[in-house]
Amino acid sequence: MNLPDYHFFPAPLWLITTLHILTLTLHFAAMNFMFGGIVVILFCKLQDKWQHPVVLQFVKLFPTAMAATVTLGVAPLLFVQLVYPQQIYSASIISGWFWLLIFVVAIISYYFLYAGSFSKTGGNKLGTYLTVALIGLLYISFVYSSVFSLAEHPTLMKTLYAGNQSGLIINSHIGSYIFRWLHMLLGAITVGGFFVGLLGRHDNRIFPVGKRFFLWGMIITMVIGVVYMFTFGEYLRAYMRSPAIWWLLVSFILSLASLHFFFKRRFVISGSMLFISLLGMVINRHIVRLIFLNEHYNPATIPVQPQWSVFIAFLLCFLLALGAVWYMLRMYFAPKHASSPR
Repeated sequence: MNLPDYHFFPAPLWLITTLHILTLTLHFAAMNFMFGGIVVILFCKLQDKWQHPVVLQFVKLFPTAMAATVTLGVAPLLFVQLVYPQQIYSASIISGWFWLLIFVVAIISYYFLYAGSFSKTGGNKLGTYLTVALIGLLYISFVYSSVFSLAEHPTLMKTLYAGNQSGLIINSHIGSYIFRWLHMLLGAITVGGFFVGLLGRHDNRIFPVGKRFFLWGMIITMVIGVVYMFTFGEYLRAYMRSPAIWWLLVSFILSLASLHFFFKRRFVISGSMLFISLLGMVINRHIVRLIFLNEHYNPATIPVQPQWSVFIAFLLCFLLALGAVWYMLRMYFAPKHASSPR
């Protein structure tokens, strides 16, 4: 009996790549709101912080942001596994137990975010809930960075797996992804500062907090990004000759412009520029993966056998989900009018 051939793409590569980049950008936007918001709230110095209405509003939004982060993260994970099945699968097997533990840690973090949103005491107890959730998110982000970086180095995967098949191996070349991980975390804190300032734009104590985290987060993120670029080693020359360097430049310019408009309190323009700069960073990272794997794997050589019904169903569900999220956000942030007395 001949087994069916699954070595093909069910849609053109450009369409899969576009959907992957778009959904991953939306995932990062939700994740940055949640992770960055937690960091800003935990580490900002604000008197009566746990009784402040803007802080409490943020805390109540965190479970929803966690749900959005997880939901929006499914599609890009499936798309990247569709295009790089052997690489992602092999890397996740090598770090199998750490990979599987992600689901447990995510559930625990989700629980503590809910516990914080329902907490009526505030104070140290609320801070403890958010700290536990933050530790869980740090673990998840580190394992993801380790596994996806390992997937880009097939030779290293062979060496690690040949030496140990326990599933308890973390990418040993930490220098290849530690700055990538830090860049992601600091970028999230930067976006968190933006959202804190946005939600607290009418508060003279909260807005400066968001502004400080947005400014210094962006400066440090850019520095870490440049350092990360120089860890490419032999791939740096190919990177400098690729479109990625132009996407990086555009993202830097838009990030600085978004900071300018944020200080001017032009939040729609600032937020739009920040989102496009995030999109540029995701495209940049996609090109880096292609450069690293160029000697071992080229997805452009994989045949295409379209299965349009599946993609049409996905697009319809995706658009409906975006519409529902947009409607819920409008309802949540709509001005609250006091009921008229009878």
